[in-house]
Amino acid sequence: MSTIPDNSTAKPATAARIYDYLLGGVHNFPADRDVAEKLIAGMPHARDVARANRAFLGRAVRYLASVGVDQYIDIGAGIPTQGNVHEILAEVRPQARVVYVDIDPLAVAESMDLLAGNDRATAVRGDLRDPGPILAHPELRHLLDLDQPVALLLVAVLHFVPDDAVAHNAVELLQRAAAPGSYLAASHGATERTPSEAEYSTIERAYDQRTMTGSAKPRSRAEFASFFDGWELVDPGIAWLSEWHPTSADPTDPTLSGGWAAVARKP
Repeated sequence: MSTIPDNSTAKPATAARIYDYLLGGVHNFPADRDVAEKLIAGMPHARDVARANRAFLGRAVRYLASVGVDQYIDIGAGIPTQGNVHEILAEVRPQARVVYVDIDPLAVAESMDLLAGNDRATAVRGDLRDPGPILAHPELRHLLDLDQPVALLLVAVLHFVPDDAVAHNAVELLQRAAAPGSYLAASHGATERTPSEAEYSTIERAYDQRTMTGSAKPRSRAEFASFFDGWELVDPGIAWLSEWHPTSADPTDPTLSGGWAAVARKP
């Protein structure tokens, strides 16, 4: 049962809360659960994909902490429930600071409730398609120093920007604002591992008709790699989600993760 009061069945579903439901969270509305169940019906491994993304986020953050990154901007963060960035950093690099960004005002409000009393993490509303206001946000500027290296986290969010020109422009603006020595960690739905045409049609209709986010657009390995042009890819480069610094808990068939992942450093 959700901890968010179900006082309105008219609340639109959002990617943040659908993701929370797929991860087994409690911060979701009936509309989110309805869309999530439709996604599972169209793509039975949808929960596995969500968990693979969350696992990649954890491994990427631990890697970034190990190389000394103290500042993180997580765009498209959803709701920072169990196993999210600030919790990982509290264990491995407690001095690090995190700004969560999401387009959904309810996700931001829930995030602020969860982060109450934490002076090293905050949440702000922002749209990846328009990164200027994100970078200029007073809460971000208060917590982070953009003259120093920062980790840009774009985990499972770029595929919600289907226009290639808009997506590349957004990433380029974020990259230009980042100081040398910064990192970009991202994951993305892969065209190389997609549902059947009938299943994809069901999934696309669910997102288009019921969510604030709109439909998702998977991209190929080469298309995903182009977001890292000019940056130095960390080994193993572009990889399936479960093959980026894998653990024994990751699936034996990496394509079941459904997406590409990579981390790169700004020279």
